Amino acid sequence: MKLLIANGYLVDPSQGQNSGKNLLIEDGRVAGILNPGDQPPSDVEVFDASGMIVAPGFIDLHVHLREPGQEYKETIATGAAAAVAGGWTSICAMPNTQPINDNGALTRFIIEQASRAGQANVFPIGSITKGSGGTELAEMGEMKDAVIVAVSDDGRPVPTAGMMRRAMEYAHGFGLTVIDHCEDKSLSRGGVMHEGQMSLLLGLKGMPAAAEVTDAIRDCMLAELTGASIHLAHVSTAGAVEAVRRAKEKGIAVTCEIAPHHWTLMDKVVESYDTNTKMSPPLRSAEHVAALLDGLRDGTIDCIATDHAPHHRDEKELEFDQAPFGITGLETGVGLALDGLLHGGIVNVQRLIELCSVNPAKIVGLEDRGTLRKGAWGDVTILDPEQEWTFRVQDSKSKSRNTPFDGRHMRGAVTATIVAGRILYRREQVK
Repeated sequence: MKLLIANGYLVDPSQGQNSGKNLLIEDGRVAGILNPGDQPPSDVEVFDASGMIVAPGFIDLHVHLREPGQEYKETIATGAAAAVAGGWTSICAMPNTQPINDNGALTRFIIEQASRAGQANVFPIGSITKGSGGTELAEMGEMKDAVIVAVSDDGRPVPTAGMMRRAMEYAHGFGLTVIDHCEDKSLSRGGVMHEGQMSLLLGLKGMPAAAEVTDAIRDCMLAELTGASIHLAHVSTAGAVEAVRRAKEKGIAVTCEIAPHHWTLMDKVVESYDTNTKMSPPLRSAEHVAALLDGLRDGTIDCIATDHAPHHRDEKELEFDQAPFGITGLETGVGLALDGLLHGGIVNVQRLIELCSVNPAKIVGLEDRGTLRKGAWGDVTILDPEQEWTFRVQDSKSKSRNTPFDGRHMRGAVTATIVAGRILYRREQVK
């Protein structure tokens, strides 16, 4: 199997590549970067990437696939198909399935299902504590042997500093990054949106920014104490970004991610009482969104992750207080980044690719992904930064439809997604 991606503009920050080059993939691996005049081997399939950006395959560190246990919302196969349709060659599956992924057998099941699906690569994340209950550490060594890439109790924050310290020390011994959903439940319990002027006007219980900031500061301090690597999931507040910024200045091993909805939408949209605007962390007010954009500009924020959280329509069609948190995001995340961040002047192309491929690979130790070096896996995301398109949720590959972005017009699109040299997605407009 030979694939030549020709006539594109290749951008690979891991090698300092930023020029018109051709990319050759053989037997699923990168065989080399060729100059336009170089003679390719015979019997090669050619993908004409004229006018497009050729980037290392995008990696989403934060996806909820719901299988096993809630296949009516999403399966590993449908989630992985949605991923490639959205430009993600690899996704990391959070452990909050039913049952929780806290053991090697369940980790292997996820990997086997992903292999059968043959879509995006799926890398399981194991739970920090048994059943994500927050009281007893899970068998991280067993899960590491079954090939988890990180540990997290996402959605159920580790409740105490003592437990988090032990988790960091244990994970550090296995070379695993700890991913934490920063939320002090004693401050946010019962809240359904950001605490502020809008929550008062709407009569909805708020979730204060302090709930996130408190845990973010705690985690940074514990990372310094233990020497462990901590990754803060879906940061949404000015205080959390500042905590990460200061920790990095001290050389602490702290990274963080941002979800597209947190820079795209603000708490004002909740006035519609549309449950597709209900998420955790919640949509924040203008000053927090401005701080997130600053964090993207100055490098404090390390990566973009969708926090893809599918729910059945019947669950979302409840009163705002009763509906579950979360939205789908795999098929809109890259488009929102191109439209809002690239064309909005927040980041340049190289920084955008770092946020979506190079940095996520580093955070969870995927050494042969997030790069187009010779010998790396032939995972490639191809972008047309100028193509205009509209997201239509009825066309989604996901089983769920809970998104606030139905009908959203965007400038910048994924034109192809290639996994191990196989073209798994190709936008219809591209011949």
